[in-house]
Amino acid sequence: MFGSLSPLSINTEHGDTMKSAEAVSSPPVKPLLDEPRLTATIDTGYNRLLSVSCLSEDQVWTGGENETMKLLNLQSKLLTSIQTKSGRQPGGIAVTRDGDFVYTDPSKRTLNLIKNKKIQTVITLQGWVPLFFCCTASDDLLVTMVSDDLKQSKVVRYSGSTEKQSIQFDDQSRPLYSSGYNKYISENKNLDICVADYTASAVVVVNQSGKLRFRYTSHPSNTEPSFYPYGITTDSQSHILTADSNNHRIHILDQDGQFLRYIHCDLCRPFGLCVDIRDNLFVAECHTAKVKKIQYL
Repeated sequence: MFGSLSPLSINTEHGDTMKSAEAVSSPPVKPLLDEPRLTATIDTGYNRLLSVSCLSEDQVWTGGENETMKLLNLQSKLLTSIQTKSGRQPGGIAVTRDGDFVYTDPSKRTLNLIKNKKIQTVITLQGWVPLFFCCTASDDLLVTMVSDDLKQSKVVRYSGSTEKQSIQFDDQSRPLYSSGYNKYISENKNLDICVADYTASAVVVVNQSGKLRFRYTSHPSNTEPSFYPYGITTDSQSHILTADSNNHRIHILDQDGQFLRYIHCDLCRPFGLCVDIRDNLFVAECHTAKVKKIQYL
């Protein structure tokens, strides 16, 4: 999205319509760099790293295959750590617009908010397991979840603890998402809802109302092993970035699902992704347990 317009003011005289519109501010256009640059590497200390979420340009929350969630700076210094309430590994992690930390606990079917180092359970599900989630521009939460029998998946929008929207089927009543786990999610600047559906080997994008816009199943010329997207994030330019873990790279798409470019930067098994306010990309590498900060705009 290059810009937006305020509502039109229309005056009609003698059958002629005069329109005037005042453009509102929009992010400056940033071209993709020919060669993305690795600008920092953070050692997290996990055996396997699964998720990363930006608190600021130089501080990130991380989650791995144990019960400890860590806030680290660019020098790999541990700033604080939080144990999950259940003592099991977290699912998704994210930072709200107010800077509070939120995580899902699939073992307890809960979504929890950490405020002043105290854990508050915001949502407890029945019959469904919360997986990953994102905080939206309107301060809602979009949560991917799977049914207890692993046969159904959906995206649910919450305002606080109140369910506002459920997205599960397309116009022909067919499931939008595959069954199973590993469904990272991000809201784009145009309010599209983007899900990296690992089991379906696709990025599934619906609009704000939940209507299917497109599915991305890898670059048409791709002849390498199958595309299995893990983490997903979006930036100020409405790009969609998704982690192609099997092929050790990031796919960059435009907001309509057109492939633009790969990011390589010697990545190894990229999983979780996030973008800070300056469009720096943070990549959680699963097997090395490192977070890599990459400039690509």
